[in-house]
Amino acid sequence: MAEDTRKTRSGQMYPVLTTAEIARIARFGEKRRFARGESILRVGEAGHGMLVVLSGRIDVRRRDALGVGVALVSEGPGEFLAEIASLSGRAALVDADAAEDTEVLDIAPGRLRALIIAEADLGERITRALILRRVALIEAGVGGPVLVGAAQSPHLGRLRNFLQRNGHPHQVLDTAANADAVVLLEQFGAARGEVLVLCPDGSVLHDPDEMTLARCLGMLTMTEYAQVFDVAIVGAGPAGLATAVYAASEGLRVVVLDCRAFGGQAGASSRIENYLGFPTGISGQALAGRAYVQAQKFGAEIVIPAQAARLECRRDGRDGAMHVTLTDGRGIKARTVVIASGARYRKPDVARLADFEGRGVSYWASAVEAKVCAGEEVVLVGGGNSAGQAAVLLAQHAARVHVLVRRDGLAATMSRYLIERLQATANITIHPNSELVELEGDPSQGLAAVSWRDVKSGARERHDIRHVFLFIGADPETGWLGDCGVAYDAKGFVVTGRATTCTLKTYTPALLESSIPGVFAVGDVRSGSVKRVGSAIGEGAAAVAEIHQFLAQLDSMRAAAPAAAAVA
Repeated sequence: MAEDTRKTRSGQMYPVLTTAEIARIARFGEKRRFARGESILRVGEAGHGMLVVLSGRIDVRRRDALGVGVALVSEGPGEFLAEIASLSGRAALVDADAAEDTEVLDIAPGRLRALIIAEADLGERITRALILRRVALIEAGVGGPVLVGAAQSPHLGRLRNFLQRNGHPHQVLDTAANADAVVLLEQFGAARGEVLVLCPDGSVLHDPDEMTLARCLGMLTMTEYAQVFDVAIVGAGPAGLATAVYAASEGLRVVVLDCRAFGGQAGASSRIENYLGFPTGISGQALAGRAYVQAQKFGAEIVIPAQAARLECRRDGRDGAMHVTLTDGRGIKARTVVIASGARYRKPDVARLADFEGRGVSYWASAVEAKVCAGEEVVLVGGGNSAGQAAVLLAQHAARVHVLVRRDGLAATMSRYLIERLQATANITIHPNSELVELEGDPSQGLAAVSWRDVKSGARERHDIRHVFLFIGADPETGWLGDCGVAYDAKGFVVTGRATTCTLKTYTPALLESSIPGVFAVGDVRSGSVKRVGSAIGEGAAAVAEIHQFLAQLDSMRAAAPAAAAVA
């Protein structure tokens, strides 16, 4: 059975197109020729869309941790060279050369997306192959950067988490288990505790931040955005991605920005079990990953990591666009803006917390963190569903998970099925009426000990614990809206619809529209929203209908009197 499954997956990953199928897709591409030995792709360089082999053969190689080429696959007539990056023209993750004189059908990224939509049955097969190929690259660590450092290093964990949540393959060389890793650290003069990143383009980074790493990998460029988008979506969580999928599928020009990774807080959930249509559950990463691919399929441009610094709500008189300024200085112009920025992690009032963020204190729990905690005791603070899901995941690896809850119990804040699962897990201990009070250790070495207190009795406990996970809620991420005039409720969430008064007295906001015409809010950042994945997706879909109505009204006003286009 396992062998049959492997064969089926291999057939889906490397399908062979028939002559008739190639004829159907020929209108989407152009024929190109490569001489024997000619380079077609190089890791780290901007790739093609999809190359369908008409004659000849293409040899594809991956690079191992030391940059040595290793044969991956050889593709002949009817087979095609492509993976998820091909949808957007991102950097290639493999090397490819013509093994003999070869003719291909070269389908550019935009045309590939058009093909997938126009030829539904073929598009389904091609998309499945692209996804499976990316999954295989991730599993093998092929095509991405090589991270060199101690496996327990919080710096290494931070970078691994960023790459994992963005679905980017990478390899790790642990200094404790690999002699080559130690040599590399010495060769490049790395300081004690530093993490080296060997990029596919040959550059070497010392303890980079996520933005620097993304530029190194070709995930992010400094290209200026000259076009005017119909919709700029700030936040790539479930609400933002849903808005992108529906808006792009209906022909709108869409750009999505997120400062961390696609999926938002939901993307860090180890398993979502109450989402409609998935009776066995699905991880937040898997659900978000599918939406991410789907949005790209319809042509949405997704820019990660990219952080919005300011929204200028005043519209340009020439094109009727508002401006979103990024922290890197670039600007994006859009006729409508969707606030889907969610919320930032709430922090307890504990001394020295900042000293240990990323050095033992985390605000999410993925498979990366869980494995780092293998065989150790950990503390998890929080009593909501996200906390429960994280506790279950961590318990699969940790020796014990201490769950600190300020209330008398979990019934008021956590779904019943999760409570029962926590209670049934032998190595999870729930501490009601408890709060975190002290963190100890040398920041350069990481967290060493944790203390908590019973808020009723005052009794304290101290444990030699090196890992704390904080799931105590979040505050709306709205700082980037500045003094634009967007109205908030008492807790800082964006008010929409009838609950707000528009800045224009003659204008009535739609249900998901803020006090600024053409600025919408969906998901956790919106006042009154239900903090669930399903409702966030529903709001994202519903917002698109309101966006269409607004754009039609804007176009009508501009056609009637260009000067009246400044509706805000």
